[in-house]
Amino acid sequence: MRQQLQHRLQQLKTEFESGQKVLTKLEAKQVNIQNTLLRIQGAIQVLEEELAKSAEGDPFVSTDGLDVTTIDAANGATPQEVGVTN
Repeated sequence: MRQQLQHRLQQLKTEFESGQKVLTKLEAKQVNIQNTLLRIQGAIQVLEEELAKSAEGDPFVSTDGLDVTTIDAANGATPQEVGVTN
């Protein structure tokens, strides 16, 4: 009986050590993913700021995905009427 308990104890210690190694790897992966997300978030912010700047300086830049032709066409104007040529 004692030998069985010692064997089971050794199995549990081995499993515990294995689990700790996996956890350490996962924690490192989490840190890497968090850093990647921070870099992506920073890039998004820079691009949004650049788009906002270019929209301020160019009245034909649309930040909502619609170009001037689409907006004017929705209002009934043709591109020629508003002076837009392709």
